[in-house]
Amino acid sequence: MSLTPPDSPPEPVRQLSLFGTEAADPSVADLSGLLAGPGEVVRMGRTARLSIAVDAAWRVHVLVAELSRRGLAASWEATEDRRYTVRTSYASTLAPLATAWLAGGRRKRPPAGFHLDGRRLRLWLAAAGGADPAGFLLRLGPDDREWWPTVRAALAVVGLPAAVLEPDAGGPAFRIAGRRRLARLAELVGDRPATAPPPDWPASPA
Repeated sequence: MSLTPPDSPPEPVRQLSLFGTEAADPSVADLSGLLAGPGEVVRMGRTARLSIAVDAAWRVHVLVAELSRRGLAASWEATEDRRYTVRTSYASTLAPLATAWLAGGRRKRPPAGFHLDGRRLRLWLAAAGGADPAGFLLRLGPDDREWWPTVRAALAVVGLPAAVLEPDAGGPAFRIAGRRRLARLAELVGDRPATAPPPDWPASPA
């Protein structure tokens, strides 16, 4: 299937904050941001593939572009529930990521030393982030509850302490609230992609 949803403008060159993504080039390790959210990874021999379900076409466009920047071919397909699945091809370059996240079994879990930074948060937000009346949400995988505390601690380390939004309250997700924390999130993830609706991306304070 074609990789670009219809009528999507090209991705702009981004200017990202010093504390976000400028310190290093994009890398496959950044995809840990997708796995911190609802992304999944599977291994096949010496290769692996990453996939994630998203709820809007603009997310497809941004993710395919971000994966391409990391040397990964990606495809997408619409699902019966009016969502989209984005997945990479099987690639040997994804094998170390899969090995780290699937250590000890088939279910993903954050590896030792897991951390978040601007590049990882940008991917997570592009795939599963959005505003709600009380702040900004980073959505989670519903089957990953046992290690939500690990990811929540990693958010706190980068200045984003977050509350847990339970499934019966519109989650599962982490909610980041408060002007200072939302400004920090905007600083870390950088400029809004051209295809993202303004409400779905944190804005830097004027």
